[in-house]
Amino acid sequence: MTMKAGTKEAGTIGVKPSAAPDIDNGAKNSADQPLPRRILGRTGERVPILGLGTATGGMGLDDADAVRLYESAIDQGVTYLDTAPGYDRAQKQLGEILPRRRDEVFLVTKTHTADRAEAISKLEEALRDLRTDAVDLAYVHSMGHLDADQVLSESGALAGLRECQKRGLTRYIGVTGHNLPHRVLQVLEEGDLDVIMVALNFADSLTYGFDKTVLSAAMVRNVGVAAMKVYGGAEAMVYETTDQEQRRPSAIEAVVDDFGYELALRWALSLPGVATAVVGMYSEQELQQNIEWARRARPLNEAEQKKLHDQAHRLATHWGEHFGPHREVPAWRKWWNRLRQTD
Repeated sequence: MTMKAGTKEAGTIGVKPSAAPDIDNGAKNSADQPLPRRILGRTGERVPILGLGTATGGMGLDDADAVRLYESAIDQGVTYLDTAPGYDRAQKQLGEILPRRRDEVFLVTKTHTADRAEAISKLEEALRDLRTDAVDLAYVHSMGHLDADQVLSESGALAGLRECQKRGLTRYIGVTGHNLPHRVLQVLEEGDLDVIMVALNFADSLTYGFDKTVLSAAMVRNVGVAAMKVYGGAEAMVYETTDQEQRRPSAIEAVVDDFGYELALRWALSLPGVATAVVGMYSEQELQQNIEWARRARPLNEAEQKKLHDQAHRLATHWGEHFGPHREVPAWRKWWNRLRQTD
């Protein structure tokens, strides 16, 4: 759980407290209360406001430690489990516990392709690794790296996931997006989705602006929203920048110490329409800390919003377009980048 170490122009990053989603907890948040839950859009599913991302376990923990972490999360109400074939051993790790605990969790996986046949094949493969007959939600993953028109076509990945839906392999379908929010918006407007998961943190709001361009369209359509990268993304992950270079985000402990991770989580959970924040964790200590923050989550006050706004510009400037371009790269720029790489 590493906060990644503003943007080119000033802008607001917070939301009015009145715009924050209601927290369905039935009681005051405390250590003896279950995690609050929210409705995941048109699915009608009540999911915990904290979800567990398994990339950290699959890529950073041995199997025994990962399985213990997943079991502990479920025991404590973190029952929204997000995985993907690209997370190394994560799906097989989950496959160690799902035969016993499938009914307790909301299970999510992904397929990173624009092609119908490949989407079907990848989901079938995921189910074998997970040792289950179906997932609750299957995404077309990372729309910023896929052609939206192809994804939406009759031979595209969404058509493949709809076929899987008819076969009972997934209950709901959606897409995810790290960058190029207009591609997510296009598929959201044309694709009849159930859920989206997009990068939502207070700093990247200034760079990518999913909260400004996509969330309102999702709410109008009653499409569920999961937030990812609420702390900026895992430090170990590598993303492609506009210049086609590989950049690893650096930890910025001094900045984090100044405002704390908790405000970042609360910022994401304060956004209208957000049902859950998916967080990758490496240890029981990180799990406990995130659960505590989620239990006591509340909308940001004006002073807290100002604090995050001031830090957001520092972070956005430092990170740059760390998930890739926020708008389409012109053909001449791609040509120039390729030319530079051959020099």
